Amino acid sequence: MTRLGALAALLCGSTYVFGFAIMATVLGGTGYGASAADPGVIVGFLATHHGLMSVWTLTIYVVNGLALAALAIALGAVMQTDAPTLAPLVRGFGLLWATLVVAAGLVGNVGLTEVVRLQSIAPEEAARLWQLVHIVETGLGGGNEIAGGVWALLVAGAARASGLLPGPLPWFGGLVGVSGLLTLLPVFTDGAGVVFGLGYVVWFFWLAAALSRAPAKGY
Repeated sequence: MTRLGALAALLCGSTYVFGFAIMATVLGGTGYGASAADPGVIVGFLATHHGLMSVWTLTIYVVNGLALAALAIALGAVMQTDAPTLAPLVRGFGLLWATLVVAAGLVGNVGLTEVVRLQSIAPEEAARLWQLVHIVETGLGGGNEIAGGVWALLVAGAARASGLLPGPLPWFGGLVGVSGLLTLLPVFTDGAGVVFGLGYVVWFFWLAAALSRAPAKGY
């Protein structure tokens, strides 16, 4: 299970990198995701880049969520013996977060297809639909990073209790978890969200490296 966990963590980190890369390059000038973005501009962009946006949505949500589910199951298994109280919570909350992430991707992808269909015949209706889809997608997938924050804190606690991840990695995971919880407060939402996302990129790759070196267990 440690090897499965390492591969799942590596895939999770890779989906984050892909998502941030597209945000910084292709989406950088559109205002996508910003509260002040022009819905008409966004919808026009979505229609022109339907294929790319579909791949992007499926990758950052569906692929990430499935890898996250595998990671949660693997971590729960390898921590079960040494952290019997926290290991089931790591598994359960990880699967809960993974479910929300996958659901966000499915809603986003279906909504994207319908928005693109409407764009050529009713642009204003398409813009209103995109705003609705975006709210639901963001609500499920991380407008407030509570599920991911709680999970990071649980993994940090279980990692220290089990000794699976020695050194500063559990503490770093705890910081990522706290940043996720802070997104619940409007004054911290944007800044904490950036720390949460970038922190998880580092955490996933660091976790993958740590698990790849750990003794095989949990089979």
